[in-house]
Amino acid sequence: MRTVRFHENGEPADVLRLETAPVPEPGPGRIRVAVHACGLAPADWALCRGLFPGSLPRGIGCDVSGIVDAVGPGVTDVAVGDRVFGTADFAGQPSAGAAERAVLDHWFAVPEGLDLIRAAALPMALSTASWHLARLGLAVNSTVLINGAGTTIGYAAVQIAIIRGARVIATAGQTYAEQLRDLGATVVGYGEGLAERVKALGVGQVDLAFDTAPPNGALPALVEIVGGDPKRVLTCSDLAAAAELGVRDTFHEDPAKRTDGELFGVFPEFAQLAAEGRFTVPVAATFPLADWRKALEISLTGRARGKLLLLPACAG
Repeated sequence: MRTVRFHENGEPADVLRLETAPVPEPGPGRIRVAVHACGLAPADWALCRGLFPGSLPRGIGCDVSGIVDAVGPGVTDVAVGDRVFGTADFAGQPSAGAAERAVLDHWFAVPEGLDLIRAAALPMALSTASWHLARLGLAVNSTVLINGAGTTIGYAAVQIAIIRGARVIATAGQTYAEQLRDLGATVVGYGEGLAERVKALGVGQVDLAFDTAPPNGALPALVEIVGGDPKRVLTCSDLAAAAELGVRDTFHEDPAKRTDGELFGVFPEFAQLAAEGRFTVPVAATFPLADWRKALEISLTGRARGKLLLLPACAG
């Protein structure tokens, strides 16, 4: 099969290559799919650079949708031919989702009404957004600020918070501002003067803040917005500034709380909402597997404005 993977750590443009590799076999508790769509994310480039080091070669592309074509020992909830979406076993296999076949370690049925492209956009954005909001203690009628609501994680977080009954203030540029307002969020521009702009909204106390934007110096303003308590701010991106300010960050939350239930338990609910048109992760562009470098170049600009997906089954 064709797959995109790396044999040494380094800059993704230098170490990644499209090559032919053996089709992987699903072990116990795993399934294999013929990949229809695979989502790319900044986390893939971090893996290339050495995040979570492990045996090499290793593939990229965690978010996957496709048709089950093999089932490992002990798996009883799916059968060959089923449509599923989920996460590639990137740590346990020498290839991942950016391939014609992929072994999945978590999977869920794709409900009627949800196509495989939109399904492949869901896993990372949904799990990351829902887990962070849960760790923040989001509650009905609380007010949360989502910084970077135009990112895939931020856009998902806005929808999750509103569905859960919270009031949402979203920082975003013009690309998704109108869509975020249509969802029910109050939208403000990001950048210098953020705290003053939020205060001018007259919405009262902001209880929590979730930072999903690329590091841009916003954390001090977010701490001010939530009343000066850095523990009411959680970032999944600006780890350096978080350490300086006492803000919570992804990697220092209690690992014991990072269970499969917390990470993936919401998938059936939100896949059904997506099938009904009530939840979405924006898709910016799709590419044949052979055009993976184009997707990489766009992603590295930091201005993808939505999920970038490879389609291994397409010609190219």
